[in-house]
Amino acid sequence: MDYFVYILECSDKSYYTGVTNDLELRIREHQTGIKKDSYTYTRRPIKLVFYHVFSDPNQAISFEKKVKGWRRAKKEALINDDWEKLPDLSRNYTEFKNGLSCHPEPVEGQAKK
Repeated sequence: MDYFVYILECSDKSYYTGVTNDLELRIREHQTGIKKDSYTYTRRPIKLVFYHVFSDPNQAISFEKKVKGWRRAKKEALINDDWEKLPDLSRNYTEFKNGLSCHPEPVEGQAKK
Protein backbone atom coordinates (compact mmCIF):
# COMPACT_ATOMS: atom_id res chain seq x y z
CA MET A 1 0.00 0.00 0.00
CA ASP A 2 1.17 3.53 -0.79
CA TYR A 3 1.08 6.48 1.59
CA PHE A 4 0.99 10.08 0.46
CA VAL A 5 2.25 13.23 2.13
CA TYR A 6 0.48 16.13 0.49
CA ILE A 7 0.30 19.91 0.63
CA LEU A 8 -2.86 21.81 -0.20
CA GLU A 9 -3.05 25.48 -1.02
CA CYS A 10 -6.16 26.93 0.57
CA SER A 11 -8.28 29.80 -0.74
CA ASP A 12 -6.60 32.17 1.76
CA LYS A 13 -3.19 31.14 0.30
CA SER A 14 -2.22 29.21 3.45
CA TYR A 15 -0.87 25.68 3.20
CA TYR A 16 -2.21 22.53 4.78
CA THR A 17 -0.01 19.42 5.06
CA GLY A 18 -1.43 15.95 5.56
CA VAL A 19 -0.83 12.23 5.13
CA THR A 20 -3.18 9.59 3.74
CA ASN A 21 -3.26 6.20 2.05
CA ASP A 22 -5.97 7.33 -0.42
CA LEU A 23 -5.04 10.68 -1.93
CA GLU A 24 -8.03 11.06 -4.26
CA LEU A 25 -10.52 10.33 -1.48
CA ARG A 26 -8.78 12.63 0.99
CA ILE A 27 -8.72 15.53 -1.49
CA ARG A 28 -12.46 15.03 -2.14
CA GLU A 29 -13.06 15.07 1.61
CA HIS A 30 -11.17 18.34 1.99
CA GLN A 31 -12.92 19.87 -1.01
CA THR A 32 -16.44 18.91 0.10
CA GLY A 33 -15.82 19.92 3.70
CA ILE A 34 -17.09 16.83 5.49
CA LYS A 35 -15.50 17.90 8.80
CA LYS A 36 -16.66 21.36 9.92
CA ASP A 37 -13.90 21.62 12.53
CA SER A 38 -11.07 20.91 10.08
CA TYR A 39 -8.51 23.56 9.07
CA THR A 40 -9.54 23.48 5.42
CA TYR A 41 -13.32 23.69 5.96
CA THR A 42 -13.50 27.50 5.92
CA ARG A 43 -10.61 27.81 3.46
CA ARG A 44 -12.16 26.05 0.49
CA PRO A 45 -11.69 25.68 -2.37
CA ILE A 46 -8.38 23.91 -1.92
CA LYS A 47 -5.80 22.95 -4.53
CA LEU A 48 -3.33 20.06 -4.37
CA VAL A 49 0.11 21.61 -4.93
CA PHE A 50 2.44 18.81 -3.81
CA TYR A 51 2.48 15.14 -2.94
CA HIS A 52 5.14 12.50 -2.37
CA VAL A 53 4.58 8.74 -2.28
CA PHE A 54 5.97 6.48 0.44
CA SER A 55 5.74 2.72 0.81
CA ASP A 56 6.45 2.85 4.55
CA PRO A 57 3.73 4.52 6.65
CA ASN A 58 6.24 5.48 9.36
CA GLN A 59 8.38 7.35 6.83
CA ALA A 60 5.30 9.15 5.52
CA ILE A 61 4.20 10.19 9.01
CA SER A 62 7.71 11.33 9.89
CA PHE A 63 7.98 13.42 6.72
CA GLU A 64 4.53 14.94 7.27
CA LYS A 65 5.54 16.03 10.79
CA LYS A 66 8.74 17.60 9.46
CA VAL A 67 6.96 19.51 6.70
CA LYS A 68 4.27 20.74 9.11
CA GLY A 69 7.04 22.37 11.14
CA TRP A 70 8.57 24.15 8.16
CA ARG A 71 8.02 27.81 7.47
CA ARG A 72 6.32 28.95 4.29
CA ALA A 73 9.50 29.56 2.22
CA LYS A 74 10.72 26.03 2.78
CA LYS A 75 7.32 24.53 1.90
CA GLU A 76 7.29 26.61 -1.29
CA ALA A 77 10.74 25.31 -2.26
CA LEU A 78 9.38 21.78 -1.87
CA ILE A 79 6.23 22.62 -3.84
CA ASN A 80 8.35 24.17 -6.62
CA ASP A 81 10.67 21.15 -6.72
CA ASP A 82 13.59 23.35 -5.63
CA TRP A 83 15.21 20.65 -3.50
CA GLU A 84 18.59 22.40 -3.69
CA LYS A 85 17.16 25.37 -1.75
CA LEU A 86 16.14 23.24 1.23
CA PRO A 87 19.56 23.24 2.95
CA ASP A 88 19.75 27.05 2.88
CA LEU A 89 16.17 27.33 4.08
CA SER A 90 16.98 24.95 6.91
CA ARG A 91 19.49 27.38 8.39
CA ASN A 92 18.58 29.37 11.43
CA TYR A 93 15.90 31.91 10.54
CA THR A 94 17.94 34.68 12.22
CA GLU A 95 20.77 34.13 9.74
CA PHE A 96 18.39 34.73 6.82
CA LYS A 97 16.83 37.71 8.55
CA ASN A 98 20.30 39.24 8.86
CA GLY A 99 21.09 38.56 5.19
CA LEU A 100 23.47 35.62 5.57
CA SER A 101 23.24 32.79 3.11
CA CYS A 102 25.31 30.26 1.23
CA HIS A 103 24.48 32.34 -1.86
CA PRO A 104 25.37 35.98 -1.13
CA GLU A 105 24.89 36.82 -4.80
CA PRO A 106 21.46 36.31 -6.37
CA VAL A 107 20.82 32.87 -7.73
CA GLU A 108 20.30 32.86 -11.49
CA GLY A 109 16.79 34.04 -12.27
CA GLN A 110 16.39 35.92 -8.97
CA ALA A 111 16.51 39.68 -8.67
CA LYS A 112 18.67 41.43 -6.10
CA LYS A 113 16.74 42.70 -3.09
